[in-house]
Amino acid sequence: MTRCRRNRTARLRSELGQTIVEFALIGPILIVLLLGIAQGGIAFNHYLAVTDAARAGSREAILARISNLSVATIQQTAKSAAGNLDSSQIGVTVSDPTDPTLQTSGSAVTVTVTYPYSIDLLGWVVSSGSLSSSMTDRLE
Repeated sequence: MTRCRRNRTARLRSELGQTIVEFALIGPILIVLLLGIAQGGIAFNHYLAVTDAARAGSREAILARISNLSVATIQQTAKSAAGNLDSSQIGVTVSDPTDPTLQTSGSAVTVTVTYPYSIDLLGWVVSSGSLSSSMTDRLE
């Protein structure tokens, strides 16, 4: 009789399934956290591409003052420099480089590039908005 009672209490105190239960409780939180880090990295990569596109567009705008390029050419240069981003969603605004008042040495031209982003975790949109970068170059 005592032997049977000991076996029952030993079975009740057994911790064989404890790890599985703990992982079932904590695992989804860790997976969502990992997905959030990945989505944040993707958004940061897009921000770097937007910044590079603004820099390339600004440089092209300075060259446009010398070679009389159009604003559409500057916008296309910025969209081409954006790398792997969807060019149909990229917004590019340029202060007009062909304006005669901007042709003097030391005058500046500004190019602003915007791109929408969304951080989505398992169907929930955590954050969304627009990434934006502006670059200003001066005519030397």
